[in-house]
Amino acid sequence: MTPEQLLTFAYVADAGNISRAGELLHLSQPAVSGQLRALQEWFGEPLYRRRGHGVVLTSAGERLAEQARLLRQAYGQARAVRDDWRNVASGTLRLGASTTPASYLLPALVAEFRQRYPAVTLHLSDGNTAQIVQRLPLLDMAFIEGEVPAGLPADTQAHPWRRDEVVAVVRADHPLGGGRSASLAQLARYSLVMREPGSGVRRLVEQAFAQAGLAPEVALELAGVEGVKQAVRAGLGVGFVSAMSMRHEDGSLSALRIGTGEGTAESTGAGTGVGAEGLARTLSILLPHAGAPARAAVLFLELCRRAAGVAVA
Repeated sequence: MTPEQLLTFAYVADAGNISRAGELLHLSQPAVSGQLRALQEWFGEPLYRRRGHGVVLTSAGERLAEQARLLRQAYGQARAVRDDWRNVASGTLRLGASTTPASYLLPALVAEFRQRYPAVTLHLSDGNTAQIVQRLPLLDMAFIEGEVPAGLPADTQAHPWRRDEVVAVVRADHPLGGGRSASLAQLARYSLVMREPGSGVRRLVEQAFAQAGLAPEVALELAGVEGVKQAVRAGLGVGFVSAMSMRHEDGSLSALRIGTGEGTAESTGAGTGVGAEGLARTLSILLPHAGAPARAAVLFLELCRRAAGVAVA
């Protein structure tokens, strides 16, 4: 057994896929497979089994993976000490973000960070909130919408970052299109166009309707903000998106604040966020390796918090 074999096993255990682990380690698939075979021969028991396009750990593999992750964390701490000593940010920063921060907040921040620290290579992957949380062990930082889910890895820190508002979207010629706001009861009279399961926007909207005792018809499910807006333009129903995504619209759509009007003030609970600020939510930053964060991750976190007007220690 070598430290490299254990480190490789930690990445395979988290990725659940040998090819994906190789990409993260900048190793070929045969090189990763060779290290796994050598580690398994040393251990004397099967550590994983192939399933579909990925791998699943055996009971022995799960136990060994715990130690492999501890070794990776120790390596990370040593790397952080080195970077602090040099006071130079370099290396790779792996970011994951759900749709709203990935599309409307992070591009400008990534550009500023690249200008300040050109030696850092940034990788940004997007998806819905559930997908980003699932990838958390493979990321240096994650940006999600809505409630921070339970069951995150023990060394994960969650930082509240920004407030956002979810608005209803209708065609300009829709019966509600002439107004600036609409209640949940008014919106429930029309068919809805919803984001895919796992979306933070969808979860928030569904909670609001459920707490109001309303069960509107969902006419269509689509992945992505632009897909929802295109479906609304086609006349398929009322959609729901972040207010940030409506900043540069051409007038074919109307954004409606979800207010406390007819049927709303009496029936919604505080958990939905419906109030004077509309259907509000928090965008959060997750630091999955908080015990030994990469220096680049600490610097990017500071940049994000300063940009949002959050005090930085």
